[in-house]
Amino acid sequence: MAGAKETIMVNEFVDGIIDPEKEMLGPVRDGGHIVANTSPGCWGPMITPALKGGHEVTTPVYVEGAEVGDTIAVRIKSIRVTSMVTASGNDAPVEGRFLGDPFVAVKCPQCGTLHPETVIKGTGKTAIRCSKCGADVTPFEFTNAYTMAFDDEKQIGITLDQDAALQTAENGHYYMATPENSIQNPIVTFAPHDIIGMTARLRPFLGQLGTTPSIAFPDSHNAGDFGSFLVGAPHEYALTEEELEKRTDGHMDINRAREGAVVLCPVKVPGGGVYLGDMHAMQGDGEIAGHTTDVSGIVTLQVSVIKGLKTEGPILLPTPEDLPFLAKPLTKAERRQAYKTAEKWHVQSLEDSLPLSFVGTGKTLNEATTNGMERAAELLGITVPEVMNRSTVTGSIEIGRHPGVVTVTFLVPKHHLEKLQLLALAAEQYPPEE
Repeated sequence: MAGAKETIMVNEFVDGIIDPEKEMLGPVRDGGHIVANTSPGCWGPMITPALKGGHEVTTPVYVEGAEVGDTIAVRIKSIRVTSMVTASGNDAPVEGRFLGDPFVAVKCPQCGTLHPETVIKGTGKTAIRCSKCGADVTPFEFTNAYTMAFDDEKQIGITLDQDAALQTAENGHYYMATPENSIQNPIVTFAPHDIIGMTARLRPFLGQLGTTPSIAFPDSHNAGDFGSFLVGAPHEYALTEEELEKRTDGHMDINRAREGAVVLCPVKVPGGGVYLGDMHAMQGDGEIAGHTTDVSGIVTLQVSVIKGLKTEGPILLPTPEDLPFLAKPLTKAERRQAYKTAEKWHVQSLEDSLPLSFVGTGKTLNEATTNGMERAAELLGITVPEVMNRSTVTGSIEIGRHPGVVTVTFLVPKHHLEKLQLLALAAEQYPPEE
């Protein structure tokens, strides 16, 4: 494609809706790079009613040569946290301030304005006010929450007391390093301090990384669990069950989507439309509190088109360190032992395999697991019971996000990988060990 660039710099954001009808940035060349300054995810957008999707992800980028039915391999080259402080915690919706979904359709309880513009007045949980009438319009409140500051090297976070939290609340955009084009209200404005002195390691990753769905989606709902809230919803972004299948599961919250990993993303619109955001400083499997430490950051991605590889959802190649124990490729020593055992039992040949993690999403964890197994079976041309067996003895089912995102990981025979044009990529990601 004429005009495709080696590197696309991204500092623009959508209004909460990922819409295939809107213009993309780029194009970036096949094999080129996307460098993005991302804005914080959940809580900031959740207290910014003008954002219609629960997040504030980057404007999608058109990838040269990506056609519907292809796959884009996205290599996460680097992730750097830029926020100095953030705040987060468990949430509860505030009734009377939204139309069906507090992430998507916030309504001022006083003047009735839908998606109202807001101003910040002071600090604390009532600081976000409707620009039109002055009412408190925050559609969520904390049930238990904290403010966390990071060391200069971004290796350790500690939770702050009331005085320190208030200091950050008074200059929230500065402490959160909010990108200039972001419109979100900084969540540190609320100055939560229920947990003081908690210490945690940083391991940043992208909660949102994917491609554009073939129908407009609120960004945080581009997955089977949150997406189910759209079915029959009373607002303008309602979908049917059939339309929900047009999702691309870009909102994974899988903590293994971090620096060094590769994410294979389905192409459902011309150019793919790669977008990202919702960076977290750290998260345990499941994100069981519903939210974690949302931060700003600088991300570098490399994108490559795999022609004709049609996938329905993402496939993850985690770093070797992040693989489940049983899914780690056999070392040379282990293979020698396997060959000795095969010789003893007159087994003529052994599989040579490398791991893949198939992302599955659904309304519940059970539905997500079934979805991931069915996707794996369809792509590899095997049965779901075979996937069950392989993931049981050579892999694992791991929770990305509760209630409905999982990875189905197992060792895949190399002849399948070769047929799918994935052998070279998997071999690069998982070089042989002694």
